Amino acid sequence: MGSNDNSDELNELFGEEFRKYIQPRDESQKIKTGETGESEPEVPKLGKKFYEKELRKLQIELVKLQEWVKAKGLKVVIIFEGRDAAGKGGVIKRITECLNPRICRVAALPVPTEKERTQWYFQRYVSYLPSAGEMVLFDRSWYNRAGVERVMGFCSEEEYREFFRSCPLFEEMLIHSGIILIKYWFSVSDQEQERRFQQRLADPTKRWKLSPMDLASREKWEEYSKAKDEMFAFTDTKTSPWWVVNADNKRRARLNCISHLLTMIPYQELPSPIIELPPRKESSGYVRPPISEQNFVPERY
Repeated sequence: MGSNDNSDELNELFGEEFRKYIQPRDESQKIKTGETGESEPEVPKLGKKFYEKELRKLQIELVKLQEWVKAKGLKVVIIFEGRDAAGKGGVIKRITECLNPRICRVAALPVPTEKERTQWYFQRYVSYLPSAGEMVLFDRSWYNRAGVERVMGFCSEEEYREFFRSCPLFEEMLIHSGIILIKYWFSVSDQEQERRFQQRLADPTKRWKLSPMDLASREKWEEYSKAKDEMFAFTDTKTSPWWVVNADNKRRARLNCISHLLTMIPYQELPSPIIELPPRKESSGYVRPPISEQNFVPERY
């Protein structure tokens, strides 16, 4: 099944109502995000029931894709980049929550150690690349050098320029080795990012997401815009293109991204093995020790 066949099948599966939300607009209707500084037309919200129903359908398709990747020994790398609070983690969660963690895993690397700083820049990412039958989702990636490291001064000018010389070659090497490489940029407006920052600040369960680096980056919107534009100029190639997700609406962004991902890797539904549960064995008369000897969690609810 080719990618176009996948797209047609998904359109048929999800129907006319969903099609209007996932098909790309033509240039005259295209939404311009706040990253461009241009105004945005009002976009209708997706109802919770509709969103959950469509997400469920997409997640079923992701399971089919997972089984195809495993059976055919494919190696898949999906990169998720974007500004802070753009929704990268949210879509990664929705992709992985129904998948087998032995097949689909997430790579979210911490700040490099002193030893790693002395290595070839891409070296620490290589060990996270997939083996046959695996999918790896990078929650941020080697593109840190083109973004946060550039803007916050964590790399030199020479290191920055060397990254752009090396990155297309590195990705070309991955692709030639048989890795399927897909890159997503989650695009969020400054107004929506600020709203999400304020929401995190007000919610004790989300406050941990607002790091000191986020607060520092908040003052450098234009610098990040320049860094992103330069990154695209050097690394948005024919063999390894960037796919931009309009992420001002979280639900819409998740559905759009997942539905697009399903068209990027040709797959087919494989027949599921028939599983029958055998009858339980009858008791052999084993006497268990008294439960008073065990520690139980208090039942407060």
